[in-house]
Amino acid sequence: METITSLQNAKIRKWALLHKKKYRDETGLFLAEGEHLISEALAAGCAEAILFDEECPFDHEHLIRVTPAIMQKLSANVSNVHLIAVCRQLSHNVNAPKRIVLLDGVQDPGNLGTIIRTAVSFSFDCVILSRDCADLYNEKTIRSTQGALFHIPVQREDLKEIIPLLQKEGMQVCATALDSSVPLQTLDSCEKMAFVFGNEGQGVTPEVQKLSDCRVRIEMDGFESLNVAVAAGIVMYRFRG
Repeated sequence: METITSLQNAKIRKWALLHKKKYRDETGLFLAEGEHLISEALAAGCAEAILFDEECPFDHEHLIRVTPAIMQKLSANVSNVHLIAVCRQLSHNVNAPKRIVLLDGVQDPGNLGTIIRTAVSFSFDCVILSRDCADLYNEKTIRSTQGALFHIPVQREDLKEIIPLLQKEGMQVCATALDSSVPLQTLDSCEKMAFVFGNEGQGVTPEVQKLSDCRVRIEMDGFESLNVAVAAGIVMYRFRG
């Protein structure tokens, strides 16, 4: 077991940079905090090291005891955290998907994490993010997934390129939109379906709407639209795998 006590230790300084997307992208690493998320990371086989300052309930080849000051430096949480794992970013294969979520410019990490968690809960096969979506490995995204990011492939693609490819594979692509759309309850289920959910303020972009096979809206009274994570949950429940 390794012990680190200095805030200036080279490993600690390197891992502290993982709070910035630039360094997560460069290194292919991210931080997961707390016992539940670390349990999920271990099950997924992506935890490279586990840091702790009190007790560690895990058996891992690279355990590191650190000081509370180091734990505070590495933690993004306002409450006391006593376990942090350094993890490798995930790489999943997607085999013959039948239910897909496409996210077009979703900006809020909490919304992104909640949608991923919901996709796992309703047996969707993968989530595809547009280039301008929030970062999967943002601390708030990770917390919001409650570990679901370890259970479903999440890819980042150009939606204008990936949608035609999905359609060639027999996938019906449905964009959520208010205008020129059919009510959700009238949309028939088919074997392969992908649903596009858009930016919190602007919705699905016109370009992506035009590429889609159909447009669908959630029938409601009193308001025109819902929070994107709520809307995604309703649609995914309706067409759950």
